[in-house]
Order: sequence, then structure tokens, then C-alpha cells
Amino acid sequence: MSEQFLIEIRVRPNSSRNKVGGVVGDPARLVVAVQAPAVDGKANAAVIKELAKAFDCRARDFTIVFGELGRDKRLLINGDPELLEKKYLELQQTATLQQRFDF
Repeated sequence: MSEQFLIEIRVRPNSSRNKVGGVVGDPARLVVAVQAPAVDGKANAAVIKELAKAFDCRARDFTIVFGELGRDKRLLINGDPELLEKKYLELQQTATLQQRFDF
């Protein structure tokens, strides 16, 4: 059985561009902005694709375990938990300029 790491994200569908980075809310959730609309699972597919790029993993390593129909989601990632946690924390620190002004 492979090791897994749990992440919490907030999806922003219909964004002007695809981006992974920054945090929102309490508890802090990683922000994943995607151009795809939240229709027929298109946003979920785009979210997994962008997360796979950001974490340097395969899309099949991601499983949505909570929030498939909502903006707040929990996902399990198959892989080395230490490396995944390090990357998760790095991505949380990369807030956009707008997010910095929102605080």
C-alpha cells in the first residue's frame, strides 16, 4: 500500500488563468484557480491536472475524498508524505499580489 498525504483546497472556477498557490480561509486552504467552469466535472478535472503539475505527480495519484460538488475539497495524494508536505507548504506561501492586499 502506498503512502498518502491529505490536502485541503479552495477551487476558484472560471478564473482568467490556471494557478496553484496562496491560501484562503480558516483553516488555511490552498487556492487552485482554473479556467474551467464548474459544470459536469470540468473544474474537478482541471483542478487535478493543475495539482498534478504543481506537485510533480500523475493525475491518477489524486483522489477527491470530500467536496466533489463544492469549492472546498479534500484530496488524497499518493506519494512520499514528507516531499508532498514540503511542496504543499511552498505552494501555500506563493500568494498572488491581490491575495496579499486582501489581508
